[in-house]
Amino acid sequence: MKNYITKIVMIAILITTIISCKVSKDIETPKDAFPENFRSASVSKDTTSIADVEWKNFYTEKDIIQLIDSAVARNNDLQIAIKNIEIAQYRFTQSKWGNVPQVNLNVTASTSNPSDNSFTGKNLSQALGQNHIDDYSAGASLSWEADIWGKIKNQKKGAFAGYLQSEEVKKALQTTIVANVSKGYYNLLMLDAQLEIAKQNLQLNDSTTSIIKLKYDAGQVTSLAIQQSEAQKLVSAQLIPLLEQNIAIQENALSVLTGSFPNSKTRSIRLSTLEVKNNSAIGIPSSLVSRRPDVKSAELALKVANANVGITKADLYPALRITAQGGVNSFETSNWFNIPASLFGTVAGGLTQPLLNNKKVRTQYNIAVAEREKAVLSFRQSVLVAVSEVSDALVKVEKLQQQESFLKERVKTLQQAIKNANLLFKNGMAEYLEVLSAQANLLQSELELADIKRAQLSANTELYRALGGGWK
Repeated sequence: MKNYITKIVMIAILITTIISCKVSKDIETPKDAFPENFRSASVSKDTTSIADVEWKNFYTEKDIIQLIDSAVARNNDLQIAIKNIEIAQYRFTQSKWGNVPQVNLNVTASTSNPSDNSFTGKNLSQALGQNHIDDYSAGASLSWEADIWGKIKNQKKGAFAGYLQSEEVKKALQTTIVANVSKGYYNLLMLDAQLEIAKQNLQLNDSTTSIIKLKYDAGQVTSLAIQQSEAQKLVSAQLIPLLEQNIAIQENALSVLTGSFPNSKTRSIRLSTLEVKNNSAIGIPSSLVSRRPDVKSAELALKVANANVGITKADLYPALRITAQGGVNSFETSNWFNIPASLFGTVAGGLTQPLLNNKKVRTQYNIAVAEREKAVLSFRQSVLVAVSEVSDALVKVEKLQQQESFLKERVKTLQQAIKNANLLFKNGMAEYLEVLSAQANLLQSELELADIKRAQLSANTELYRALGGGWK
C-alpha cells in the first residue's frame, strides 16, 4: 500500500509539472490611462510632490494637528476600515492553506439489529450466536487537489490583492478625513473673522445712526434717514446670530469627524495670521497610482478580477484529486486495536471533468471576464477623476490668489471711502445714503475677503488630498 500511495503522489506531481500553466492571461494596468501633465500646470518631469509630505509636516497649525490626531485615532468610519483590513488579512492567511491536504480524524461506533427473518439476521445468529452487529472504527482521511491549472494560486493572488485593497480603502478614507478636518477648521476661522467684521460694522452703524439723529434734531435730514440707517444696522445685527449658529454647527461637524460629542473647539490663531502656502511641487500624473489610494485600490481591483478569471477558467478543466483513508476497524471492542489484524486503508486518485454543469461553470467564467473589463474601465475612471481633481485644485489656487489681490484693493478703497463719506456727511457735503451705501459695500467686501482667504487655504488642502497626501 505504501508503494501504491507513493506512485499516485509521484504521478500527481508529474502531471502538475508537465501541464501546470496559466489558463488565462492577466490584463495589465492600462499605461495610456494617464496624461503627460496636469492642466494648468507647467510641463515638468519632476517626480517630487507635496503628497509625499506627512500630514503632520504639511499642516503647521497645532490646533489642526490636534484635531487630525483625534480624528485618525477615534473616527468611527476609520475604525470600521481598520476592521475591514483585519478581516481581509484573515482571508488572505486562510488562502495560504489552499495547497495543504485536508485531513480529518474520525472515531465511530455503531450497532445494527437486523430482522430475525432477514437473510442477514439468520446468518448472524448462526455465525455469532447473537442478533446484532457492532462496528467500531478509528482512522484518518486525507483529501488533496493538485493545483494543475493555477486555481489555488489565483485564489491566493486574489486574497492578497483584496487585503492590499482594504488597506488602500482605509488610506483613501483617511486622506478625506484629514482634508475635511482641516477645511472645517479653516471654515471655523472664517466664521470667527466674519463675526468680528459684523460686530465692528454694527458699531460703525451705531455711530452713523447717532450722527444722523443729531442732524435730524437740527432739521437737516428727515425721519427717513433715521429709518434707513436703523435698517442698515439691523442687517449687521442679523448677521451676528446667523454666524454664531454656523460656528456651533461647524464645531459639531468637527466633533463628529474627531469621534467626540459636540463641543467647542479651541482656536489659538486668527484667519488673518495664516499664510497661504505656495505648493508648486505636484509631480507627474502617472505617480498618482502610487500616491493616491483610490487609484491604487482600482489597480488592485483589476488584480482581483484577473485572479477571479483564472479561478473560473480553471473550473472548466479536469481537477485531479487524491483521497486516502486508513485506521483500525473491528466488530468487537476487544479486538478494536489489534494490530495489524484491525488495520484497513484505501487510496484513490482521479480526474473530475464538469459535464452537466459545464454551462453554469462557463457562465461564471464569462461573468468574471466581464467583471475584469469593468475593473479596467473603473481604473480609467478613477484616473480621470483624480487628474480632474488635481487640475481643479491647481486652477483654484491660481485664480483665488488673483481674486484676493483685487478684493484687498477693493476693501482698502472702501475703507478710505467710509472715512471720506463720514467727513463729508458731517460737513453737509454728502448725503446720508452715500454713507450707508459705503458701509454696506464695505461689510460685503470684508465678508468676501474672509471667505476668499478660507477658500485659498481649502484649495491648498484639496490639492494636497487630490495628489494623494494625508495617509502618511
